[in-house]
Order: sequence, then C-alpha cells, then structure tokens
Amino acid sequence: MTGMQLARPLHRPTHMITLAQLLDPAALAIVGGGTAVAVVLRTPFRDLGRALAAVTTLGRGRFDADPLLLQITALSRIAKRHGVMALDRSVITDSDVAAGIAAIVDGSSATDVATLVQHRRRARIERHVAAADVWAGAAEVAPAMGMVGTLIGLAQMFATMSDPGAIGGAMAVALLATLYGALFANLLFMPIANRLRAQGRNEAFERARIEAPLVALAERETPRGYGAPVLATVA
Repeated sequence: MTGMQLARPLHRPTHMITLAQLLDPAALAIVGGGTAVAVVLRTPFRDLGRALAAVTTLGRGRFDADPLLLQITALSRIAKRHGVMALDRSVITDSDVAAGIAAIVDGSSATDVATLVQHRRRARIERHVAAADVWAGAAEVAPAMGMVGTLIGLAQMFATMSDPGAIGGAMAVALLATLYGALFANLLFMPIANRLRAQGRNEAFERARIEAPLVALAERETPRGYGAPVLATVA
C-alpha cells in the first residue's frame, strides 16, 4: 500500500444543510400569508395599526417618569409665582401631563384631576395590552398555519405519487411549513408580544408616579373643589 493511499481520509465529508435548502416560497406563503389573514380577520383595524406601530418602540429604553416629575415641579413653581393661568403658555410634550395641567388651568378639582390622570393611564394600559395581544394571537395562529401547510404538502405528495420528481417538492412544503410555523411563533411573534407587555407594565408603573404631584398642584390651586366628604347633621 503506497503512502498516497494511506493519506486518504477514512470518512467522506457529510453534506451540510444550507440556508437555500430551508427556503420554500410555497410553504412560506402558506404560513406567513395564512397567519396574516387570520390576524387581520380576528383583530379590529385600530388595534392592528397600534400593534404594527408598537414594533418601532422595541428599540427604545425603559420609560422613566423622572423628567415628567421635574417638569411638574417646575410648573408648580411657575404657578406659585405667576398664577395658575401662566401654565397655559407652558410647552408640555407628554399628553398625560398636558391634560392634567389643562384641567388645573380650567379650574378642575383635585378629585377630577386624579380621575382624569387615572383614566388616561388605564386607557394607555389597554392600548398596550391590545397591541401585545395581537402579536400573541399571531404566535398562536402560526403553528396552526404550519400544520395546514403540512396537510397541503401531504395531499400534493399523495396526488403526485406517479411522478417521482414532484414528490420531493411536495414533501419539502409539508416539512418546511411546520418548521416555519414553529419558528415564527417562538422566535418572532411571541418575543415581540412579551417585550411589549414588559414595556407596558413598566410604563404603567412609572406613570402612576405623576398622579400625586398633579393632584397636589390642583389641590393647592383649586382647594374649593377637592371633593371632601360632607357629613350630614341631624337636626
């Protein structure tokens, strides 16, 4: 046996699966298109738009109410020095703080301001929950669409048993559809839903901090309307 023969490898290299082999337009269309149609049919268009817009917020940092608290403190100083009407000329970018200050300028009581801020915070929470539920619904539908693609591929494979060349394509649709459904649900849709829920919980907690200073400002400027309980007296 020669040295050239001894240098030959004992095992032939195995063939690795390439990314191109995992791409199948038919399976992708069934899973992706079916999931999109199902989500659109089961979701109000307003919530659907919010869910799509919420994706752009995933790269932002955690919401922090400290800048808003500092702004409310500054506005309180302005009201103390120049009167509450001076707040009407202030530039306030946050919609909740702006609504609370506008109510104070209009003479609303502290109770009314507290109710307004709480209502806006609850409405914001509901919007966050609705957006997260859309993506969670997509994660629920995607595996089912993968199973639909698998059944379509199997039906096509049995229908073309007489054509060996067509069996491979039908089998690829059947197998890759299940794969796409699992990947979309667990690596895309559910992570988006979980991150949106985490952001919503954090923002709800932080926004609860702005209620007390706004109520305190309203109580100081409109003490007549705080809404203290009135006790009935017996004649």
